[in-house]
Amino acid sequence: MPVPTAPNASPNTPAPSPTSAAPAAAAPPAEGARARLGPVALVISAGISVQFGAALAVMIMPRAGAAGVVTLRLAAAALVLLLLCRPKVRGYSRSDWGTVVAFGVAMAGMNGLFYQAIDRIPLGPAVTLEVLGPLALSVIVSRRLVNLLWAGLALGGVVLLSGHGGGGLGFGSLDPLGAAFALGAGAMWAAYIVFSARTGRRFPQADGLALAMAAAAVLSLPLGIVEAGSDLLVPSTLALGLGVAVLSSVLPYTLELLALRRMPAPTFAVLMSLEPAIAATAGFLVLNQAMSALDALAIALVIAASMGAVRSQIGKKAA
Repeated sequence: MPVPTAPNASPNTPAPSPTSAAPAAAAPPAEGARARLGPVALVISAGISVQFGAALAVMIMPRAGAAGVVTLRLAAAALVLLLLCRPKVRGYSRSDWGTVVAFGVAMAGMNGLFYQAIDRIPLGPAVTLEVLGPLALSVIVSRRLVNLLWAGLALGGVVLLSGHGGGGLGFGSLDPLGAAFALGAGAMWAAYIVFSARTGRRFPQADGLALAMAAAAVLSLPLGIVEAGSDLLVPSTLALGLGVAVLSSVLPYTLELLALRRMPAPTFAVLMSLEPAIAATAGFLVLNQAMSALDALAIALVIAASMGAVRSQIGKKAA
């Protein structure tokens, strides 16, 4: 699963280093190309890590269930982040704590609903439907007429997905409940973006993220215990859960933080639009989830809509 989008990572990212006094033209062409492509490689690597982590999560769901895997992921990620960040808990107002708890609720809801979705439908379609949440937020915030075009393009992708497996409307062979969970995860992803930005303004560095992750882990714990019980404590399951946490949370957060020090947040957001394609690839390679040409076209339409909405928002700010 995803993880942070540009609106989340940007407020928590340290300011870029001052530029060198040497003229840009003095840098060798090879070094200039590496400087441009390096951050792109970091973002794509983060996306690969997230989606292959989600594929690993699907593989261990028979052991611990979707809720159990969510609990393992969030608890392990919270533990790692708390140890690394060691956030302060004093000196914050009630409003600050309300914001970080809301961020944790959005995080728990986003992960919980998404894992319920990928337990029922293939990874590629699940991420494609989930991306509609941030896309809708971008369209609403932009308030530009051209974004109706991008919304319509995304809707076209959803209509194609609804015919998955030749079943016509009603999501065809896609489990309707799984599709609903994916759409719900998208709505929570939009809330995640809003509250992560607010948390980043109130808490230094990644302290707010660590505290919100802890809140999300606490919220998910009862559901995980009810579904998996003592299976959560099986050493092999714990080890796999830690692997999911590292791949889906710790590693991508680190890579994205490094990338955002060297690239604009809007460029980052455009690259994040590739998540559905990466998810479909991970589903095919790890889980043997084949895609039809219609599925690929549906995913491509949603990716194009996401990129277009982000670019139109950039154009509005530039104007």
